[in-house]
Amino acid sequence: MAYVTPAEFATKMVDAGEQKALMSTKDTLIRAYMAGAILALAAAFAVTVAVNTGNFLVGALLFPVGFCTLYLLGFDLLTGVFTLVPLAYWDKRPGVDLKAMLRNWGLVFVGNFAGAFTVAIFMAIIFTTGFSHEPNAVGQKIGVIGEARTVGYAAAGASGMLTLFIRAVMCNWMVSTGVVAAMMSTSVSGKVIAMWMPILIFFYLGFEHSIVNMFLFPSGLLLGGEFTIMDYLLWNEIPTVVGNLVGGLTFVGAMIYSTHYKTSPPRTVESDDSVGVAAE
Repeated sequence: MAYVTPAEFATKMVDAGEQKALMSTKDTLIRAYMAGAILALAAAFAVTVAVNTGNFLVGALLFPVGFCTLYLLGFDLLTGVFTLVPLAYWDKRPGVDLKAMLRNWGLVFVGNFAGAFTVAIFMAIIFTTGFSHEPNAVGQKIGVIGEARTVGYAAAGASGMLTLFIRAVMCNWMVSTGVVAAMMSTSVSGKVIAMWMPILIFFYLGFEHSIVNMFLFPSGLLLGGEFTIMDYLLWNEIPTVVGNLVGGLTFVGAMIYSTHYKTSPPRTVESDDSVGVAAE
């Protein structure tokens, strides 16, 4: 059967976390770079579709193509390693200590950002014909997205920060569910279908994804968005990274690990005779 049971894919999750934590620096950076670049291209594609069709749902329906592609190619997103690597740490896998986990997170962050920023530069060149013209309709839309999700949050103060954080938590709840869902099947079609659903949910609901934002916001700055680098870091990227960590680790990794990997013994049912004896 193509379907993998929860107990089986829970073990796959821990094994994957161990493999990623022990991966070489070169491989970690290359895989993270390509993941950031492909996801950035998917975000540019989705925004382009939404602008050209006038329907954001169409863009959201097509955005998961990037996530599915990078996963099937074996590339790594920060949101995924936030969920998987701690499982190997909790399971006390050899060599997977706190230092190894933080090293992996740091390298993947750097690689993801480099990949997403590369695409941000490339797309800014395309949107402005080599910076010789004003941004086209898609470029203008990306600039507005950056403004609304930085200075827009800042204008609301603490309430804005809370909203940003919750959106980031909810985002990686869905994205990490997509990572895990891909392990539920041994067929390519099964993996794609399982990944597509939660990724569609996160994108359409406008949740905050740290790697997507590594493209949208630097690209917005290049295209004339009216916000600063500090606005981007303080009122989006840093809180989003923290929220993504909490969401993926709490609602996906910890939950599956605690019930499907560390399954508790079943309750014992007393027989009628024993109950009667106890009552006497």
